[in-house]
Amino acid sequence: MKNLFKILLVLLFTLNFTLLKSAEKVEYLKTDWSFKGLFGKFDRGALQRGYQVYTEVCASCHSMKYLSYRNLAEKGGPEFTELEAKAIAASFEVTDGPNTDGEMFTRPAKLSDKFVMPYENVEAAKAANGGAYPPDMSVLIKARGGGADYIYSLLQGYDEPPVGITLDDGVYYNKYMYGNKIKMSAPLSDGIVEYSDGTQASVQQMSKDVTTFLMWAAEPHLEARHQMGFKAIVYLIILTVLVYFSMKKIWSRVETEV
Repeated sequence: MKNLFKILLVLLFTLNFTLLKSAEKVEYLKTDWSFKGLFGKFDRGALQRGYQVYTEVCASCHSMKYLSYRNLAEKGGPEFTELEAKAIAASFEVTDGPNTDGEMFTRPAKLSDKFVMPYENVEAAKAANGGAYPPDMSVLIKARGGGADYIYSLLQGYDEPPVGITLDDGVYYNKYMYGNKIKMSAPLSDGIVEYSDGTQASVQQMSKDVTTFLMWAAEPHLEARHQMGFKAIVYLIILTVLVYFSMKKIWSRVETEV
């Protein structure tokens, strides 16, 4: 009887695990990412447009606490000019101090300042979003299974719920979200931003641009790493060739036994 009970438990666990894994297997939307592969590089235009989408759409709820305004002008990133980065920083106000009177004050942000947070603290963020905390987007792509493909798909995955699925108030259906329920309403719609470079701001284009920006935020040294990896491969190839010819020369001096 005990053995039968154990077998039933194992079968039940296996069934639940299989169902869970099958629920997790979602075919994400695919697109060509410029940063993928050994020679991958970030598209500068996409990074700058992605920053615009983040600023105008996402920054009202989501923070990027690990980024400073000076990063926007660094090599390998959006590569705004220093003057442009300074102007971007100056458009935000930060709290500083205390001053000589012991009081806090506000001032325009500088290149050395971190990105301005949308809320003062976690509880304020939850209160403004129906109890759900908007995650920081600095390393969001690395923290989510599926990476860039997941974020890209999620932004385009909003749809009407299928027949039989009921959603609570403030909850939305997204076919790429685990459980298909998300408290964030669809953040993007065609033309919600006006790209300064004239690119058409479709949902698909904005999704790709902001995802590219988030990928850079999570891995700002990706290009340098790719270059280092390529150099290492070339070095190993050269070393292998030299070793091969050295061994061939050495063994050529050894008389072959008859």
